[in-house]
Amino acid sequence: MLKVLEIENIAVIEKAAVQFDTGLNVLTGETGAGKSIVVDAINAILGERTSRELVRHGAPQAVVRAFFEGVDPAVQAVIGNLGLEPEADGSLVLYRRISAEGKSSCKINGAPCTVTMLRAVGNALVNIHGQHDSQTLLDPEAHVHFVDMLAESDRTLTAYQTVFHQFLSVRRRLKALTADEEDKENKLDLLNFQIKELEDADIQIGETERLNARRTELSETEAVRVALQDVAYTMGGDEEFSGVCGYLRALAAKTAPYSSLQSISEQLYALCDSAETCKDDADQKLETLDTDPEEQAQIEERLDQLYRLSLKYGATEQEMLGKLDEMRAQREEILFADRELETLSKSYDDLLLQVQAAAENLTVERKQVAAKLEKEVCRELAYLDMPGIRFVVDFGKGKLSSIGQDTVQFLISTNPGEPPKPLAKIASGGELSLIMLAIKTILAHKDTVGTLIFDEIDTGVSGRASQKIGLKLRAVAEDTQVICVTHSAQIASLAGAHFLIQKQVKGERTYTHVQRLDFDGRARELARIMGGLEITPALLSTAEEMLRTAREG
Repeated sequence: MLKVLEIENIAVIEKAAVQFDTGLNVLTGETGAGKSIVVDAINAILGERTSRELVRHGAPQAVVRAFFEGVDPAVQAVIGNLGLEPEADGSLVLYRRISAEGKSSCKINGAPCTVTMLRAVGNALVNIHGQHDSQTLLDPEAHVHFVDMLAESDRTLTAYQTVFHQFLSVRRRLKALTADEEDKENKLDLLNFQIKELEDADIQIGETERLNARRTELSETEAVRVALQDVAYTMGGDEEFSGVCGYLRALAAKTAPYSSLQSISEQLYALCDSAETCKDDADQKLETLDTDPEEQAQIEERLDQLYRLSLKYGATEQEMLGKLDEMRAQREEILFADRELETLSKSYDDLLLQVQAAAENLTVERKQVAAKLEKEVCRELAYLDMPGIRFVVDFGKGKLSSIGQDTVQFLISTNPGEPPKPLAKIASGGELSLIMLAIKTILAHKDTVGTLIFDEIDTGVSGRASQKIGLKLRAVAEDTQVICVTHSAQIASLAGAHFLIQKQVKGERTYTHVQRLDFDGRARELARIMGGLEITPALLSTAEEMLRTAREG
């Protein structure tokens, strides 16, 4: 229930805090005093659309806070589904700030939220019904929920929803499997090509690392081979080039005949022997050197192949082999889709029959409940001095959905002999409020919404009808908190808590105050409502008697 409503700078209300009670609460005051502003503030805190025009002139922002207690588990579930943490004690605080520029910020239990989130919680907390605000009754899609609320249990609906969700799951899978066949063939051709490319490559874990190491080793060996070849050629020469050894022999031969050059000749022969030994060593090492130009070319070709594959399938051998497994699985899924398709088609047919049967059971139960609702609404409306109203729950058959196959719409006929028509085309604002009051009276024990607000539900009705409306509101308030804006003394006298909305002008500014009335204050306000500006002793006495009678009743 709504425990406290705090308002700051909303229209002519500079600051107000209203502490509501359980049961029936009424708001009264002269026309234009600001009763509708309180309802506007409640609408704002429930996430409804607002305007910067709502902000009091000259104020930078408007703020509304609402404190709820004893919040129903269904509301706590809504809060949890929004990713917020509900309070363990069942309390709830809603906050909304509206700037003079029209920007808005919201909080739920101190956590920032969007207006949409605030509205989701607000719809579960409060229902507002007024001359121009009976959207629920004007929305045929909501009517089926009223019928379901009156059912003794939700077992039939739960059974239907269980099999319906199974049916949806199979249908989604079937839709995925029966995708365009050409796309499937194209995908299969591509998968076959890619799988073959990877399988033919025969990729091995660590292969790139090993090949790079071998390439480095072969590159070093090739450099050694070139160096040894240069040594052997330079030392030994060839047919055209004598080499170092040839030159040394020729020099030694030239110096040998001369005794004075004997030492030089000997040194030259010694150098020649060393050069020949160097050449022999180089030749011997060349013979034993492990060089294979063909292997090196093969390594380069393989590394290039692995690089190209890595650009397409993954940077490492592990990633490429993982991609291969993934594509094999995709191919298997496509190849065996026909078998799965056959199985799912049978499941689809079986589940469709089950869903249709469950939907029929739900329709039968709903029609039984609807017949009861029609009678009870007509009886309640007759009590509320609307005996000529004929209320009909009209059933149609629509597409299977999460709530069944039924399209349900409330129809009324306000005159005998006239066919029933949709509420939106026939009912006035006052009639809609009374019909909602009748329905809420019937569903009082079923509804999880903790607070009902009726805005001027008594407009255009007689004093006798107002008395009956008040009694019904008080009956509903035994199970649900009710807040009612009224001009009726009969309704106001039946309330447990009575708040007076008063407007005052100070200087050049208008201020509206909300004051909870005691017994004497209530008597004076009832007398004002009944008699206007002049409150006579007789009117005051009548008002006091009305309050005492209401207490005893």
